[in-house]
Amino acid sequence: MSKATSCKMPDILNTTDGQERRVGVEIELSGLGYEQLVSLTAKLLGGTSSLESRYVSKLETPLGPFVIELDSDPVKDLDLTDDSMPEALRELGGHAMDVIDAAAERIVPLEIVSPPMPFSQLPKIETLVRELREAGALGSREAIYFAFGLQLNPELPDLGPGTLVRYIQAFAALYEWLKARHQLDISRKFTPYIEPWSGRYTDLLMREGYAPDQHRMMVDYLETNPTRNRAMDLLPLFAYLDKPLLDQYVTDPRIKARPTLHYRLPDCDIDNPEWNFSDVWNDWVVVEQVANNANDLAELRSLFRESRGISLHNLTHSWLETSENWLHSKGYV
Repeated sequence: MSKATSCKMPDILNTTDGQERRVGVEIELSGLGYEQLVSLTAKLLGGTSSLESRYVSKLETPLGPFVIELDSDPVKDLDLTDDSMPEALRELGGHAMDVIDAAAERIVPLEIVSPPMPFSQLPKIETLVRELREAGALGSREAIYFAFGLQLNPELPDLGPGTLVRYIQAFAALYEWLKARHQLDISRKFTPYIEPWSGRYTDLLMREGYAPDQHRMMVDYLETNPTRNRAMDLLPLFAYLDKPLLDQYVTDPRIKARPTLHYRLPDCDIDNPEWNFSDVWNDWVVVEQVANNANDLAELRSLFRESRGISLHNLTHSWLETSENWLHSKGYV
């Protein structure tokens, strides 16, 4: 497996306890059969696979355990060949399962879920994506019913409310820029999975002097965004920080507690030879850099507040244009 080197690194590489920061990666794709994807990924990552359950395989690799699965619980849980069924129905069920499986592998995304990986190991994901493309993997643009994503779960330097607020402020300010760069496919534009945070919450978040404690930070968010369907989903993080408080607003068994952000905006455009994993990662690094530059973040927030008012500039310039020009003027892109 060749080594790619195009993934940039943020300035802050370690947590406050001195450990290298980690990130989980989730890649949705089609174009390859399930068994083919498991076999190829195991080969490319130097791992061994084992079937955990129907359409769920675990890969033990030097980077840690990966999971490859069909992203549909009804299909994964379906079993028309159960031993408790009459033999004739089991035989018929076996044929039906073959048809269902063939259809599911064409329509339902297959998903590769990485373990939390050190930032320094991300070039291996870049190479994996390139090799899967060459093997025939397809992304969102291939069909109108494909709405495949590439999700990042980055660990932050620490989980103090001051740090968390800086990161979510930077993301809110750069949402339109990120969307323009990584929301390419019309099918995902019409799904509810990648909605922005409510305007009322964003205005509160961007106020001068906004510095809540953890409880207030969570309440402010949950009062207007009590859903997983956001481009930046904070519910897994909140489940980790204070699940009883989260449960007052949202109870959903799909929420998995983890001490990371859950960035789910980008498309997976894997079959486009001009697209790379590093395109997504490097733009996330821009969010990182802005979040950790206090003066620049304050300036960007001020511009954001000004963009919400009525002025000649705002009538002739969108926030996307303003934020993109600001990023260029500051040397971020």
